[in-house]
Amino acid sequence: MTSRQAGDDLAMSVMTAADHRIPQPLADSLCLPAAYADGTVFETYRWLRKNEPFGVAKVEGIDPFWVATRHADILEISRQNSLFHSGDRSPTLTTQVMDKKVRDMMGGSPHLLRTLVQMDEPDHAKYRALTQGWFMPQNLKSMEARIRAIARAAVDRMADMGGECDFVNQVALHFPLHVIMSILGVPESDEPRMLKLTQELFGAADPELGRNPADAATPTHLAPEEQQFDFGVIIDFSNYFRALSEERRKNPTDDLASIIANSVIDGQPISDLEAMSYYIIVAAAGHDTTSSSTGGAMWALAERPREFRKVKDDLSLIPGLVDESIRWTTPVKTFMRTATEDTEFAGRQLKKNDWIMLAYASGNRDEAVFEDPDDFRVDRKPNRHLAFGYGAHLCLGQHLAKMEMRILWEEMLPRLKSVELAGEPAMSQAVFVNGPKRLPIRFEFA
Repeated sequence: MTSRQAGDDLAMSVMTAADHRIPQPLADSLCLPAAYADGTVFETYRWLRKNEPFGVAKVEGIDPFWVATRHADILEISRQNSLFHSGDRSPTLTTQVMDKKVRDMMGGSPHLLRTLVQMDEPDHAKYRALTQGWFMPQNLKSMEARIRAIARAAVDRMADMGGECDFVNQVALHFPLHVIMSILGVPESDEPRMLKLTQELFGAADPELGRNPADAATPTHLAPEEQQFDFGVIIDFSNYFRALSEERRKNPTDDLASIIANSVIDGQPISDLEAMSYYIIVAAAGHDTTSSSTGGAMWALAERPREFRKVKDDLSLIPGLVDESIRWTTPVKTFMRTATEDTEFAGRQLKKNDWIMLAYASGNRDEAVFEDPDDFRVDRKPNRHLAFGYGAHLCLGQHLAKMEMRILWEEMLPRLKSVELAGEPAMSQAVFVNGPKRLPIRFEFA
């Protein structure tokens, strides 16, 4: 340990030096999947918001990056899409080793996939427009009865579980999975495969979820993070959707897979990489974040009988419950942006190609925006959370996600008399996307 690092360890409450370097233990925690699972990253965020809200993290094996922890700064960066790009470097935190592997494999590109997340203008708007109509409120309204039937069946299954269940693994994971797969056109028989691949993709660093997770006892943060994107998972996803895509080109139907398979950009069919990337982001992100927020809501209600009773007695609070659960859980914890030119931001001098972490989960606990931000309040108003992002990259599926959660709670709460924890819940270990992976509850239905 250097003398500088030792000084940082001893003076955590003192502003960092003129270079705005984040104290080493805090910088390390931002890169540790386990810190997002046990909640210690929130302590890091709290210190940073107060003392170094836009500082530099220097962690061995990872390129240095700025960290935006305040709500206002995250919003401002998200607004300026031409100044802060998503596609110039990896939009997810990655190690130098993994970055080199991907670039070697992809002919110099830092992206294993090319989804909307990795795109900037002019491509971003063109590719977003391909499916945007499917996810707009006016189109989703026509799906409400279908989604409600799926939700009612999920609640009926829960009612038959004898008053105890693992809410995440037996309820929350399967409801939004079935919804998005039915929209995409994936047969119900293939849903377990899609769920497993999604968990392996987003939970790659988690000893329980990853396909080849590093030894949990490994003392370094680098080993698990290098598993963040498992090449085999991407290959398996792509092989599945390539076959589906070929079928939809021959026999198009009224599903989203047919739209993607037959998409044309600038007069040309979209490439195999972009088609497979589109399928994967819809198939994975289209349910994982929704199930995480649903699990987060049930976890919070099981620990807070007063909040449960509040929404139970006044079902008009369900939309508030939905928004608060999204803020509270913030499934997408971080995204990275890259400065396109030298600029000044938040009083700091940024250089072209500087990497910036947007810490959404910190912005959603910002004391300057949210009263008692660590409280869970079903009636929180206003609730200007950042969990769906902001600006051009605002989550494409936000209306579907909120609609699904609203309908599930509308079906469940009139029947759910009580709920409490029946064991130790657990969060997944991941820096990018994480949420509850286990939630044992005891409940009573009317």
